[in-house]
Amino acid sequence: MNPIITPNQLEELINEGSDVLICDCRFDLTNANTGYEMYKNAHITGAIYVNVDKDLSGPKTGKNGRHPLPSPEAWAKTRQRLGIANHTHVVAYDSHGGTFASRLWWMLRSIGHASVQVLDGGLDAWNGSIGHAGREPSPLATMPEVYPYQGVVTIDEMEQNVKADARKMVIDARAPDRFRGENETLDPVGGHIPGATNRCFKENLVSGKFKSAEQLYKEFVLLIGQQKPGTIIHSCGSGVSACHNLLAMEAAGLSGSRLHVGSWSEWCSDPSRPIER
Repeated sequence: MNPIITPNQLEELINEGSDVLICDCRFDLTNANTGYEMYKNAHITGAIYVNVDKDLSGPKTGKNGRHPLPSPEAWAKTRQRLGIANHTHVVAYDSHGGTFASRLWWMLRSIGHASVQVLDGGLDAWNGSIGHAGREPSPLATMPEVYPYQGVVTIDEMEQNVKADARKMVIDARAPDRFRGENETLDPVGGHIPGATNRCFKENLVSGKFKSAEQLYKEFVLLIGQQKPGTIIHSCGSGVSACHNLLAMEAAGLSGSRLHVGSWSEWCSDPSRPIER
């Protein structure tokens, strides 16, 4: 399934009566309540709200980053509460170019859930019905099967990669200034993992929508050269916007890259780890 769906395609599915679960993933990294308040004000009719902090993250220890993954068991319980069965067609959207929606996309894809897409352009591109009354999820009668995450890069692997003579390529999705260690407002330390390359997730977009698959392919091939997609590691501040680059590679036909979920917020939590600026 194409990881990206257009507003027209989604509207056709709705009009056909297809069973689609629409998930509003709007969020603000500096104010965790903003997204839900926006949802209550206006959203795609029938959408449920999915919170990046509460639904798509696990407990923080101070050492595992700002948005660690929930355990596979906790993620299965969340899927049950949200009503996401193995066969459910999920369409995620936000109003940030797919930044937060791509986190839900990746978390489902990483456990083998094939029927999940991100709405191109998000709510801003939607011309269909808008709802103003929130909808509570319809929980599943039983908890879905627990599946381990695939394509996850651990902090130990990242440390080994930094020390390796032949490093795997790490693509950091943060803005260039934060990558350089400037204007850091979310994490206590600025900089990036040694050897990482910067491609801000916004480079995947034009006018708020994803570039064509052909254009994304050209740009990523230029970036990664002869390296195979399966060797590429995606990073960012806390494992959210990195999913956007991973999704863009998938849309370009460059499948198999992996995610360092803890990303910079996990890396910089240990002062003994080296930093580049």
